[in-house]
Amino acid sequence: MSDAGMVHPITVTINGERYARTVQARKLLVHFIRDELALKGTHIGCDTGNCGACSIIVNGKLIKSCMMLAVQADGATIETIEGLEAEGELTPVQRAFHEHHGLQCGYCTPGMVMSATYLLRGNPDPSEEEIRRAIRGNICRCTGYVNIVRSVKAAAGAGEPAAADRAEASR
Repeated sequence: MSDAGMVHPITVTINGERYARTVQARKLLVHFIRDELALKGTHIGCDTGNCGACSIIVNGKLIKSCMMLAVQADGATIETIEGLEAEGELTPVQRAFHEHHGLQCGYCTPGMVMSATYLLRGNPDPSEEEIRRAIRGNICRCTGYVNIVRSVKAAAGAGEPAAADRAEASR
């Protein structure tokens, strides 16, 4: 018997808020986040794991949410782009993307910001090569990446580890 019609209860904590839902066995995490929870900041670009627009942080690890089933996230702690700001303030990464023109159309921006945030939490002073390696799973068709790299480097200088401290404190 196919499990396509089967449903499963899951409980996840997203951006500090706990959600209990019943989901179809084959529902992708990206669709759960966008459709069930109306968190539209996580973008759908390819559904194949190639573009990185759907990048989020699950249990402290950067993942592409189109590559994970919602049922696999049961019990997980998840951060999306909506959860980065604190008390209405942008993070250093978000500010740097704005100030250094690290975006154009904006479609890849949530995934790029999540990738940069993840990088800076583990490496607060990355080299250009390390930045480029960290964002290589994210496709941008507009910028040419120069200003994205510049933005991440500026965020590193602005003290992004403070965001990691905020995230740790909220757990």
